[in-house]
Parts: sequence; C-alpha cells; structure tokens
Amino acid sequence: MAKDQTVLFHSTIFGPIHSRRLGVSLGVNLMPDDGKVCSFDCLYCEAGFNAQGTGTTGLPAPQAVEKALRAKLSAMHDAGEPLDVITFSGNGEPTLHPRFEEIIDTVIKLRDEFYPDAKVSVLTNSTRIFDPSVARALTKVDNNILKLDSAVEETMQLIDRPSSKDFTVEKVVEALKQFKGTGIIQTMMLRGQHDGVTVDNTTDTEINALIEAYKAIEPEEVMLYSIDRSTPEEKLIKIERPELDIIADKIRSHGIKVQVN
Repeated sequence: MAKDQTVLFHSTIFGPIHSRRLGVSLGVNLMPDDGKVCSFDCLYCEAGFNAQGTGTTGLPAPQAVEKALRAKLSAMHDAGEPLDVITFSGNGEPTLHPRFEEIIDTVIKLRDEFYPDAKVSVLTNSTRIFDPSVARALTKVDNNILKLDSAVEETMQLIDRPSSKDFTVEKVVEALKQFKGTGIIQTMMLRGQHDGVTVDNTTDTEINALIEAYKAIEPEEVMLYSIDRSTPEEKLIKIERPELDIIADKIRSHGIKVQVN
C-alpha cells in the first residue's frame, strides 16, 4: 500500500535542522521546490514517490543557489548561530543538476568565508558517479555519502527502483571503488512488503553480500540506519537500534568501520 506523500522541501536552502547523522545541518536542495526529480524511486523515500511529478519551478540556477546560501550563512553568522555541516539533499538526487560541480565549488567557497570549520556533505544515490564531473565534485567535499542499500541485484531493484535499466549492483560497486578510503557508504536497513512482495535486506545472505561489497569498495566507513520518518510505502518496518548494532558488529568483524544512526 502506498501513501500519497509529497516533497519535503519548498526552498533551495532549508534549515538548519538537527541531523541524526551530521549534527546542525543547513540543507541545499538542487531540485524543484514543488516537485521531485530523482534517478531512484525508493520505497522509503521521505520525499515521496516520483509519480507526484517534477513540479513547475525547475532546477535552481547556480547564481540563485549562491545568492540564497550567502544570505542565509551571513544571517546565521551575524546571529552567532552554530553550523556543523552544509548538506546537499532535498527533493531528489542532487547530482542530477547539470551544473553540480560548479555549485559544489561555490558552496565550498561560501563555507570557507562564513563557517570554515563546517563540513560540506553530499547525500547521493550513486547513480551519477559514472560521470567524471560528478565524481570529481564528490572528491572535493568533506563527507561524500554514497548509497548502497543492497548488494543483491533483485533486492536493490526492489528497494531503490532505479530509473535506468543499465544501473546494476555490479556496475555501481565497481564505480564506488574510485572513492577508496574517502567515500562513506550509507545503507538503509529495512524489511516489510511492497505489492505483495517481501522486502528484507537484513538476512544473512544480504548482510554477507554487503560485507563482500564493502570489502571491495574499501570505504572510509559504512553508515547504517533505518526508517526515521513516514514512508510512501506504508508496509515497511523500522529496524530498531539493537538489531542494527548486531548487524554492525558482524560487519566490523571484517575490519570495516561502521557508524550506526
């Protein structure tokens, strides 16, 4: 059963919010503020399914992003407000913006001007890391957080529902190797049902496949988390912290650093 859930963010710059993973976070939404643009259509996406449409406002121009971010950072700085991180997230996949690298460079410049100790983070679903400009941009940020929800092809297709038929676990794991030692792999753990099909990436088979993928990728760390807010597919179950810790310990036993959120 699916819920009629729509976009979360109605502006290009949003927050700051307290992120359970990153701290005090100011968000950058490079997607429309009244629609969703994404190369995945995840069952758990807090911004809803892609079927809601792309909206009418389009993608923000780099100049508009710079103007809005400068105004917000200046106001926060003048008010003495803290900031831990500037996070690219929002109503879809940020790396789909055709001028993503240019915007990354601008945001880093503004960060250095107003909050030099803050980090710049990108939450990406890894579908665009095959593009040299996107890959280069991701190497410039402090937290390059890359999605890998399952290393079993059938499960990845079921949970993430990529728009490209060419996107496969084998291809993305190979591409993720380019971020050896610096990339952070983010894995959403969940179980439930969708259209009568069981969804579960917490089984021994799934975890063992993820471990082999992590070992091949050699990330800086792995970030495990589960559902925290409402999801468009209502028949999904949050994996509670004790179970996440058990999974994390199994992964750690292979010498892989794991953070649980």
